[in-house]
Amino acid sequence: MNNGSPAIKLGLWENWRQFSLLVLINAFVGGMVGIERTVVPLIGAEEFGIASTTLIVSFIVSFGVVKALANLASGQLADRWGRKRVLVLGWLFGLPVPFMLLWAPDWNWVIAANALLGVSQGLAWSMTVIMKVDLVGPRGRGLAVGLNEFAGYLAVGVTAFLTGWLAARYGLRPAPLYLGVGYAVLGAALSILLVRDTRDHVRLETTNHAQQASPITFQEVFALTSWGDRNLFAASQAGLVNNLNDGMSWGIFPLFFAANGLGVERIGILKAVYPTVWGALQIATGPLSDRWGRKGLIVGGMWVQAGALLLTALTRDFRWWLTASLLMGLGTAMVYPSLIAAVSDASHPSWRARSLSVYRFWRDLGYALGALSAGLIADALGFAWAIGSIGGLTFLSGVIVAALMREHPTASVDLAGADATKGASEVEDNGARARSSAAHPQSEI
Repeated sequence: MNNGSPAIKLGLWENWRQFSLLVLINAFVGGMVGIERTVVPLIGAEEFGIASTTLIVSFIVSFGVVKALANLASGQLADRWGRKRVLVLGWLFGLPVPFMLLWAPDWNWVIAANALLGVSQGLAWSMTVIMKVDLVGPRGRGLAVGLNEFAGYLAVGVTAFLTGWLAARYGLRPAPLYLGVGYAVLGAALSILLVRDTRDHVRLETTNHAQQASPITFQEVFALTSWGDRNLFAASQAGLVNNLNDGMSWGIFPLFFAANGLGVERIGILKAVYPTVWGALQIATGPLSDRWGRKGLIVGGMWVQAGALLLTALTRDFRWWLTASLLMGLGTAMVYPSLIAAVSDASHPSWRARSLSVYRFWRDLGYALGALSAGLIADALGFAWAIGSIGGLTFLSGVIVAALMREHPTASVDLAGADATKGASEVEDNGARARSSAAHPQSEI
């Protein structure tokens, strides 16, 4: 605002240039995951001759654990170093990944590449979410998150299709992985050259609160987000289970479909439909969560996903699997932006980045838990049992959200009016409850 700098304003339209740039960058972030969705499990089975499903999905376990820990650190780093620096750091970790996959002489290289990818995704994707929420302020969070996840997961789906198409024509390596090289170079360059930090937007939103939250430590934010507040607990467990079933589908579905006679191109279609529908529909489900509330979309989405997983496990026909993939995409689109927006609603701007990082820690730990548990079940009982078991767990998670979550008034708050006082008071109460929850974890739930 001084020295000729433009005035800081909150809102999507007021910040559309930076917002659009971050949407594009998150498409490249998503594309980095998309290069692995179709071909990497098949590389393990066909090029390296790995027979154990648990060993094949180990690359997802390394990705999920490392990404979860990177998410946990991202909020702290963003508050300390600034959002842009953490975004750029994420891309620097991501640059070697496609080259390691191109040249991997054994499976250990793939696991190592996915550990780096986990760090990259945990830092870069977290920052694109946090920065968009910073830019828009309290109004339109669902739309902001929906656009972010739309770009990321549409890119996952499109890339999964393209890699399957390229693999069917030119082999599993190297052609499909060249896409990753382009994504990494462009994403890093745009982040370094054009992105601006958003901490001034956070300061403005914090100033506009009628009451200010007392400073709370990261340990208190962790306790509050993990179990101390019923809304944040419900969102965290639902996020974990959502990515648990996604981690399972990432590793198990290509092997399941191949075992039932599908070629790599048709597997690529099925693997593309799910994240493409997921990504595309979030442009609608995000703003719908602003209008209708978060809870109904989350509960309904978890149950739609559960039905899709059971349909996949119980059928052996491409048309039914395609229908199930469409339903998986629909259910996940209902859940994903609504969960992030629900966490943002229940968090004060001064500790929102840390709360989102804790939520994303639990959510992305689901990748590792899903891949590992599904691999063990598949080795013991078969692919169908692994898919069906995760479907049952997904249904139960929706029941927990239905029982615990309450709609939060800041979903449609106007900070200039009386609702601001109410919303600020509630997040202030949350800050106080964090201290109590650390000592008495069951007090709120």
